[in-house]
Amino acid sequence: MSKTVFVSGCFDLLHSGHLAFLQSAARHGALYVALGSDATIRQLKGRPPVNPEAERLFMVRAVNGVAGAFIARGSGVLDFERELRELLPDIFIVNEDGNIPQKERLCRELGIQYLVLRREPVPDLPARSTTELRSRETMPYRIDLAGGWLDQPFVSRLFPGPVLTVSLEATVTFNERSGMATSTRNHALELWGPQLPDGDPERLAYQLFCYDNPPGTQTISGSQDAIGIVMAGLCRSFYNGAYWPSQIEIVHDETILSFLENSLYLVPLDPRDESYDPRLGQNLTQEGAKDLSRAAEACWEAILRQNLADFGRFFRESFQCQVGLFPGMMTQATAEMVERHRDQALGWKLSGAGGGGYLILIAEQPVENALRVRIRSR
Repeated sequence: MSKTVFVSGCFDLLHSGHLAFLQSAARHGALYVALGSDATIRQLKGRPPVNPEAERLFMVRAVNGVAGAFIARGSGVLDFERELRELLPDIFIVNEDGNIPQKERLCRELGIQYLVLRREPVPDLPARSTTELRSRETMPYRIDLAGGWLDQPFVSRLFPGPVLTVSLEATVTFNERSGMATSTRNHALELWGPQLPDGDPERLAYQLFCYDNPPGTQTISGSQDAIGIVMAGLCRSFYNGAYWPSQIEIVHDETILSFLENSLYLVPLDPRDESYDPRLGQNLTQEGAKDLSRAAEACWEAILRQNLADFGRFFRESFQCQVGLFPGMMTQATAEMVERHRDQALGWKLSGAGGGGYLILIAEQPVENALRVRIRSR
């Protein structure tokens, strides 16, 4: 073949989804595969792989269409950079959940074509992902839709208000420090094992919140993380100067949850830097907290009415209020990504406390290369 193709990944628990991706990539040229080392997987995902690197390398090399495979010598999300610079392939291929700006920028620098493939399940076979095959990965994630920071008393004491969260099925593996409550989720895995236990959801969420913040914790994780992970559906938690909400309201209506699923798109950003602190340069005012509270409440009402235009508007306003209180949330790279998608979206915000992770969009039409989520119903 006249072209060379490069892909990277963990390829743990090799399954039909992996094979479909590799076969699709191999159609573009001679395929070379960089596998993440065991150490890199621990760093990025917060847990070791099921299969060690030697076994994963043996299996990938045995796949028809793979011209060569090797363990990447670097670390982090660009662990393959040294091999990429040495090989200088014609095309670098990722799938949707492996697509991040750092990879695209590196390819642009090296003059390599950057191609994003959609996840397409093999016909007549169930859609597969390593997340779904790992029993421990059934633990949910969460998205905070609006009002984030009001679950911190130093904000809600200025003005009370709601935080809106949705609990997500684990159909995608989100990296650590991506704003998807991964650290709280890891504590849930320590506490309960591979899945949520039976019991009253609010009591379980409170138990997880306490486990997440043992005595002596200097920086308290907001309770929206525990609530969003444990409590299925769409949740409105109202905060009034305390770490635990004074009121919790949950929506399980399937039409509303479907409305949300069909509206949400997640665009990967660069991972959040270890030194990132959103509270540096904070601008806490009573008026700012009041504006955030009102925008989140308006967002809630728009969702209940299933009014997409209003949902997008107040989703965007809630994020603008967050940035007004914590300007460090909006990095230059994030601002550039917002501008790139401004014409496609009705609203946008960052996952979690910002600084990287995902740009969450509200859109009427599909967004290219964006991830979709599945909301847990009751």
